Amino acid sequence: MEFLKLLGIVIVIVGFALKLDSILIIVAAALVTGFVGGLSPVELLETLGSNFIANRNMAIFIIIMLVTGTMERNGLREAAAALIGKFKGATSGLVIGIYGVMRAVFAAFNVGFGGVAGFVRPVIMPMAEGAITARGKKPHEDHLEELKGMAAGMENVTWFFGQVLFVGGSGAILVQNTLAGLGYEVELGALAAVEIPVCIIATAITIVFYFLKDKYLLKKYY
Repeated sequence: MEFLKLLGIVIVIVGFALKLDSILIIVAAALVTGFVGGLSPVELLETLGSNFIANRNMAIFIIIMLVTGTMERNGLREAAAALIGKFKGATSGLVIGIYGVMRAVFAAFNVGFGGVAGFVRPVIMPMAEGAITARGKKPHEDHLEELKGMAAGMENVTWFFGQVLFVGGSGAILVQNTLAGLGYEVELGALAAVEIPVCIIATAITIVFYFLKDKYLLKKYY
């Protein structure tokens, strides 16, 4: 009977292997696992609710992943590539640079897009690849690998420096507590004001570096 509790895992494996609806698979696996484990419908709902509240950040991340996966399956990557393909003068470096500016601004308000897996891979990378295709070139595999690293790097730099600008965010509080432990009492507002030029400089340097690097890669591979 103990092995029956593993049916949920079987449902997930088979469901994704058959490319069924992601949300349906997860819900079905949760329901089957709960019922096999002896939970009543009310107890199952209470368990799901309490775990969602206790781990809401992880739960939100999972929801974003499911939504992104569903959209990608229904043509998100193709739509992103087609959009950037309309701008003939666009380059992959320019696409990543524009994303960097947007990411830094939204990070200052503690707004996330799902990170590398939830936004960069399904949206930014197809746009970067579409910029190459718009030039009449076939994307080189090594160039794409470089672009993956550049896009992920832009996400990390802008989020790292941008999130500290959000007063009350975890990053700002961490810095404040660290400085307090060293004997420096700093207000969150003053900390954010000091971090603004740091974020701008870090973002600008990264954009310029990736833009120049992409120009070099264009000459190298095409």
